[in-house]
Amino acid sequence: MKLLFVGTNPENTGAATHFVALARALLQAGHPVESIVSRQGLIGDGMTAARVPVFPGKFRNVLDLRGYTAVLRRIEWFAPDWLVGNFGKEYWPLIACGRLTGTPVALFRHRNPRMSRLSEYGIPRLAQRFIAVSEFARNAYLDQGVPPDRVHISYNPVDIHEFRPDLTRRMQVRRQFDIPEDAIVMGYAGRMHGGKGVTQLMQAANAAMAEEPRLHMLWVGSGAEEHVVHAMAEQGGAAGRHHFTGWVNDTSRYYCAFSFLAFPSVELETFGRVAIEAQACGVPVLGSRIGGVPETMEDGMTGCLLEPGNIAEWRGAILAMCKPGVYRRMGMAARVHVMEHFSNAAVARDFERLLRFGSEPVHHLHHAIT
Repeated sequence: MKLLFVGTNPENTGAATHFVALARALLQAGHPVESIVSRQGLIGDGMTAARVPVFPGKFRNVLDLRGYTAVLRRIEWFAPDWLVGNFGKEYWPLIACGRLTGTPVALFRHRNPRMSRLSEYGIPRLAQRFIAVSEFARNAYLDQGVPPDRVHISYNPVDIHEFRPDLTRRMQVRRQFDIPEDAIVMGYAGRMHGGKGVTQLMQAANAAMAEEPRLHMLWVGSGAEEHVVHAMAEQGGAAGRHHFTGWVNDTSRYYCAFSFLAFPSVELETFGRVAIEAQACGVPVLGSRIGGVPETMEDGMTGCLLEPGNIAEWRGAILAMCKPGVYRRMGMAARVHVMEHFSNAAVARDFERLLRFGSEPVHHLHHAIT
């Protein structure tokens, strides 16, 4: 199956990461894949690193003739079986190119904010596949009036060879931040702003550190509330056990240093890619029971789901993870869980099935079916 990925937004977001990861997964599964992308930003760099052929292009708006020319020219030369799109401003252009050339179109929708009335009605009905990235997101589109048979699900894939347990990386990162080898390390990876629950997590972490002297916290990322988090660390009584990396492009090496991951969002998450990346590295997750996060893990097996913003509950869960053997046992189950449900091979298999036989919504987690 030949696929042409079109994603000309030069953005560094979870949607962009998903786009590259899916293209890589399908290429690894033996499908010919090409891409039309902006050479700047995460997508262009990611496609190049994944050895997906890259052709430059850009849709500045839905009427940008240069964007249409790039897509139509590549369709003529490559003759793809499917066009795959990921970004809102390219939905209508890809549908138009697909209609002009007889090429079916698969469009991902990552965000829950409503589209315009015209797009909300037309896009799911005119695209041959309209795809949500979680059951939570699919339900949101159904609530907006999209017919159930027009919305499918395809989860984020993760490369289990890139994201894997690695004792060498674990030792390197811990030495970099002077974290003792026998320390229990709770990790956070992502942007630091109010919706991510970072201040509530800091309160819970400081409270847990007061009872568990082996507990350290490694913060991977940056954002608008980074200075607030730093100040809370200084004032919380355990400043020397909070460690900050600032913004990093490659998080995989840091997951290996975690004993467990905290994913404390207090605002809706469409999915939760960091949760599956961490689990792929053998790291269990404490996650908020919100949005699409519960679909990334097995509560009580690969981590625990908690009430968003409930500091006392998070403190208790953090201390429970510190008990002998708990995070190691859950970490082993987490790696298996991702290999079965979110690995490149699993997602590529299900995505191919969706494109070939998509008369019914496709899920690959038994607990995601409604």
